[in-house]
Amino acid sequence: MTPADYEFLRRLLKDRSGLDLSVDKQYLVESRLIPLARKAGLPGIAELVQKLRAGGAETLTVDVVEAMTTNETFFFRDKIPFDHLRQTILPDLLQARANRRSLRIWCAASSTGQEPYSIAMCLKEISSMLTGWRVEILATDLSQGVLEKSRAGIFSQFEVQRGLPIQMLVKYFTQNGELWQINADIRAMVQHRQLNLLHDFSNLGTFDVIFCRNVLIYFDQETKAGVFNRLARSLEPDGYLLLGAAETVVGLTDAFRPYPERRGLYRSSAAPLPHAGAAAMPPPLKAVAAGR
Repeated sequence: MTPADYEFLRRLLKDRSGLDLSVDKQYLVESRLIPLARKAGLPGIAELVQKLRAGGAETLTVDVVEAMTTNETFFFRDKIPFDHLRQTILPDLLQARANRRSLRIWCAASSTGQEPYSIAMCLKEISSMLTGWRVEILATDLSQGVLEKSRAGIFSQFEVQRGLPIQMLVKYFTQNGELWQINADIRAMVQHRQLNLLHDFSNLGTFDVIFCRNVLIYFDQETKAGVFNRLARSLEPDGYLLLGAAETVVGLTDAFRPYPERRGLYRSSAAPLPHAGAAAMPPPLKAVAAGR
């Protein structure tokens, strides 16, 4: 790959997905795009770039972006965000939304579905407390391919062994040979939609909780700041934002502030401080979700 070809691909990926590749990632591009070029009937990356430069190859452009997008995920990834959900967020919102009796949760980079389905299982565990509530979980991702996998809810033995407590596997999945499918009632709790975080997403409305984890680490500072400011407008004034363990809003936006003593959890800068009246979640939920 020539330096000019690599620079073209860097610009394309940043413009289309926000992915900000450093100058030393050429090996990564080659490893992911050479198989794609061959699948498209092209000898190599030079011919792939030539076709992209010529224009009119939108399907190929989408394939390139999807090939370069990292979709690493697993059930209850990093554990702490789900502890925050059970122990802090849900107790507070069950009280704060008691009159409205509705919750909207958005997974802004949902990948193959493990995160939104982990959230759905957490909510299913307290379904008796949500009787009569309207609960919506929206899963969005740039990649149509991973959204299709998520909709199907079918996972390999390896995937269900990563982070998923055995109690929840038995309770919420059905085995079919070497594969496991999450049950229809859990799949029905999650809506899917293709979305590019670089674009305006105000048409989604506002949410009580936004999970935007492990995606902004690939963006440059200016792009991150823009996404944060749009997320702030999509979050209810007393809502919650959850970021990945290596992500922060510090130095990027004044729209959010860290929640005291809750790593990765943020609130609107205008939100009230935590109050002491939030009820504890029922012990069975905590025990099951912490089972591994």
